[in-house]
Amino acid sequence: MRCSVKAPAKINLSLDAIKKRDDGFHEVEMIMTMVDLADRIDLTDIEGDRITVDVSEGFVPNDHRNLAYQAAALLKQRCNIKRGVSIYITKRIPVAAGLAGGSSDAAATLKGLNQLWDLGLSLDELAELGAEIGSDVSFCVYGGTALATGRGEIIKAIPAPPSCWVILAKPPIGVSTAEVYKRLNVNTIQHANTQEMIRAITDQNFKGICENLHNVLEAVTLDMHPEVRNIKEQMIRFGADGVLMSGSGPTIFGLVEHESRLHRVYNGLRGFCQDVFAVRLIRSTDT
Repeated sequence: MRCSVKAPAKINLSLDAIKKRDDGFHEVEMIMTMVDLADRIDLTDIEGDRITVDVSEGFVPNDHRNLAYQAAALLKQRCNIKRGVSIYITKRIPVAAGLAGGSSDAAATLKGLNQLWDLGLSLDELAELGAEIGSDVSFCVYGGTALATGRGEIIKAIPAPPSCWVILAKPPIGVSTAEVYKRLNVNTIQHANTQEMIRAITDQNFKGICENLHNVLEAVTLDMHPEVRNIKEQMIRFGADGVLMSGSGPTIFGLVEHESRLHRVYNGLRGFCQDVFAVRLIRSTDT
């Protein structure tokens, strides 16, 4: 038996760090939503009590470091599963990009194996398992649009933003999330107005969403990597309605309301960056 599951990327419409926690993580408030750029996870029953992972991109680990592998191993352990599974990941989401590609792969693996192995676990139970793998995995299990708090694992669904285009541009560098948070000073940053962003989304106020885009990690990453700052400046120059870095970066996204402007922004950025995508927001939780 086999099944295939989509693993969509996420962007942060808002990311705030409230304080440093005793466990070393930061207390965060994040508004995340999914976009129609997705990896595909193919899960196939195999002989023996083992997990194999193959990835379409050679630089993605195919062993215990892979979050999809960790998801399968955790599910096997908790549910006492003695079956084998082959995981094939077709990558479309750039790696180490601030788009939760690995976390979404893990979430899709949890959901797919729940179906393949007929475990009958609820989304809440899968999200609880996902939180043990990584901070973004719980959100990716639920999908849609949500407010994430705690270290990112406490998820509260909110309405989907109004439909629009999203331009994603990732420079050819990786960013260490741990290093960015290490350099963040929560006592001096300008905090996001999370409630105002939720209000704009609830009211389907596209202009209000663009005006309240905020990511406290952005200034840190832009100082560390001037090429990320350059991409943001170019995206603004080419006319995106709202521009922000996703997660700890380095991907910059631009919200574009009208298709007539989409091609100008997309084509302009292709001159500065190889990894450029024009996608839509996913307005349904059916991922």
